[in-house]
Amino acid sequence: MWRAKKKLLCACIFLLALCIFIWAPKRYSALDISNRMNSVPEVLLDERLWAAKTYEHIHFRVKGEAAGLLAKNVCRCENEEMPVNIPLSKPVFHLASAVQLKRIFSISELEDLQKKRDQEYQKFLKRSQSPLDLLIIAKANSPLEYPVQGLQVRPLKSILIPGLSLQASTRDIYRVNLTASLGIFQLAAEVDEVSFQGDGEMHLSLSSPQTENLNKQLQFVMYTNTLFHPNTADIVHFTTDGYEAYFSIKVQHPTPPKLYHPGTSGEYDISALVTIATKTFLRYSMLRKLIKSIRKYYPTVKIVIADDSNVTEKVEGPNIEQYFMPFEKGWFAGRNLAISQVTTKYFLWVDDDFIFTNETKIEKLVDVLEKTTLDVVGGAVREVTGYSTTYRQKITVEAGGDDGDCLHTRQGFHHIIKGFPNCVVTDGVINFFLARTEKARQVGFDPKLNRVAHLEFFIDGLGILHVGSCDDVVVSHASKIRLPWTKTKEDKLYATYRYPKALGSNKDLQYRLFYFKNRFKCMTGN
Repeated sequence: MWRAKKKLLCACIFLLALCIFIWAPKRYSALDISNRMNSVPEVLLDERLWAAKTYEHIHFRVKGEAAGLLAKNVCRCENEEMPVNIPLSKPVFHLASAVQLKRIFSISELEDLQKKRDQEYQKFLKRSQSPLDLLIIAKANSPLEYPVQGLQVRPLKSILIPGLSLQASTRDIYRVNLTASLGIFQLAAEVDEVSFQGDGEMHLSLSSPQTENLNKQLQFVMYTNTLFHPNTADIVHFTTDGYEAYFSIKVQHPTPPKLYHPGTSGEYDISALVTIATKTFLRYSMLRKLIKSIRKYYPTVKIVIADDSNVTEKVEGPNIEQYFMPFEKGWFAGRNLAISQVTTKYFLWVDDDFIFTNETKIEKLVDVLEKTTLDVVGGAVREVTGYSTTYRQKITVEAGGDDGDCLHTRQGFHHIIKGFPNCVVTDGVINFFLARTEKARQVGFDPKLNRVAHLEFFIDGLGILHVGSCDDVVVSHASKIRLPWTKTKEDKLYATYRYPKALGSNKDLQYRLFYFKNRFKCMTGN
């Protein structure tokens, strides 16, 4: 009897300790992400760790914990398990489940699909990779001085190359050579006692018995881009006797700015800065409640509605634009249509069953985007029960080699934003967010996802979108609790489309897109 009680007591203590560890508030540091140019250290230290063959005779010991942090290109997706079997442990402790995407395909289908995926991936690499991605190692104690970064020329235009110099020991003749692949070198002036070959060519040689004269000549070396590309880089090979170096010249059109007039009333003129966008389907009573609540707090802000209902109703009013789509065109197609009609700097995405309250302060979200480098900032959605959620998600992709990469999503965030104590940086947020219009259009919403989709937008935007979340800007969610005899015809019709019996087909489509479009082999999430 006592032995059974002792086991029960130990189990209770273990569970209590585990709960304290999981739900205890974590310490996060606040980072400054305000709009400013990053500072550049005066001396750039090159610290590198590799298994160099030149030192094979020297013994070393691998530190497993540290070395394990390095990418191995062999990622895996595995279920997270408790050390002991506890009922309902996955939802309670937010344990991740794994999905192996290959398993949804038949063997015959998979072979052809993988071949096509590999072909498209190679085309993607050719389009997306730049000479700037090339790893360049600086040799030790080089007498050559040259620009390390920040050198840029417009396509088919010319620049002087700053910072070229030779700081060599005494010798009879001082020589340097410059070789390019996308342009030519020219001399803007000729310096006494300097000989040169290749003026106006891809290879330029300079020599002089005097280092001062040679370095003066190097101040007049021009680079002219001759092979057009709107966005690439030329890697210049710079050599002298016994030494060589490489530096990059970025060849790029400057991106024309797309500026939006900020309006004239107050610090933030919301009607001039923000458009509210939504997608509706068979829920006109909900939609009208949403619009009524918006107009209570923002009477003049424009509202854009994408509508793919089969029996349509015209929603009219000042500053309301309703766009009809083919029936059941879909959730993400509606998002694309709605934001395509936005003419303001930002848009606020809302679901058609949200209700604005005095806590729905668009100004707060605008303030965050105006003062930081964020592209998207989400708020919180409060259910009728009083529970609020931000749906903050951390998204990572691990390299997985030829089979594809591994997608991992976890609840949480990266750090608090300095100056905004209620806001954090994360990777994905809830269906209530303010976004920079141009950035959201750059990512887009995949119209193949027509029923259930949301986080896919943030996965597609990984590496493009800088995302934040603030829990002090709250919108209410209309109650979904309906007694069977109180459901309207509209409720019942909507439910047949929103919650179809064949939910598996939606998951199947999602997994297929992850496998082929995003080149994932597996995924985990909690």
